[in-house]
Amino acid sequence: MASLVCFKTLTRSLLHHCVEAPKPYSLSLSQLLNLSGGDQHLLRSVRTITSQCLTSSLPNWQYQNRRTLILESATAASESVKLSRLSDSDSGIVEVCLARPGTKNAIGNDMLRGLRHALGVLKEDASANVLMICSSVPKVFCAGADLKERKTMTASEELYIPTIAVIEGAALGGGLELALSCDLRICGEDAILGLPETGLAIIPGAGGTQRLPRLVGKAVAKELIFTGQRISGRDAKSIGLVNHCVPAGEARVKALEIAREIIEKGPLAIQMAKRAINMGIEVDMTLGLELEEECYERLLDTKDRLEGLAAFAEKRKPRYKGE
Repeated sequence: MASLVCFKTLTRSLLHHCVEAPKPYSLSLSQLLNLSGGDQHLLRSVRTITSQCLTSSLPNWQYQNRRTLILESATAASESVKLSRLSDSDSGIVEVCLARPGTKNAIGNDMLRGLRHALGVLKEDASANVLMICSSVPKVFCAGADLKERKTMTASEELYIPTIAVIEGAALGGGLELALSCDLRICGEDAILGLPETGLAIIPGAGGTQRLPRLVGKAVAKELIFTGQRISGRDAKSIGLVNHCVPAGEARVKALEIAREIIEKGPLAIQMAKRAINMGIEVDMTLGLELEEECYERLLDTKDRLEGLAAFAEKRKPRYKGE
């Protein structure tokens, strides 16, 4: 049981499900997906009989995960987690830095509190458009769970902006699961990645058995989990586990380069794209296309869309405000 609650909801925070209604007196496709638990036959039945008045407005959407658990201890900042915003030239990029050198960033209660606090702050910050998760500890991203504390850990938070894991050194067990919960992963060539839980007579319990096969395929995921094999950054890139593998020490530079490209785009469009991809991949093509249409329609009346058209016509760079 401890393995199931240790990091589950922390990692779910970075790949949330978004709940909203595009029209009065009707449930959106995404809400019905949550209500039906992803069962497409049940979904179709629910859609024929369910009517409910819900309200939502851009950009302050409400987000909800149907399997969310809550951190039992009080929300508070932590010395193990540093939250910072980059300079004005990189406005919209936020960095969460793991800083627990004595345990190689092993995830314990203090770090979980810090992560939850940081993600809670970002959830309420409309100016945050991209999150980078890094480590200040040399040659380690995150060594996994603190085995002395893992029996007491539960956490939850939700985040809808793009997230990038910056991996230098070891990302093992819960550390890799934290990275898997991010939208993108950038690693240095000296990175070591693996899910060694079966060697402790448990399984990856914070999303590893679900997210890994979705990235690398079922057969490869089974081999990595069954054997607990540790792989290099280059091998991780070759199987699709990470997006980019760069020379050691340059992962943050590459992540920042990608983050800068993202913040130039319409933030509401990025959020809806994340939602359409994350939820659409869980259903068949027909429902996925309906979800895509719903997400598209949510953007038609935004000020950002009009700004994009005006900037194109005037041959200038758009100034998106997330409105």
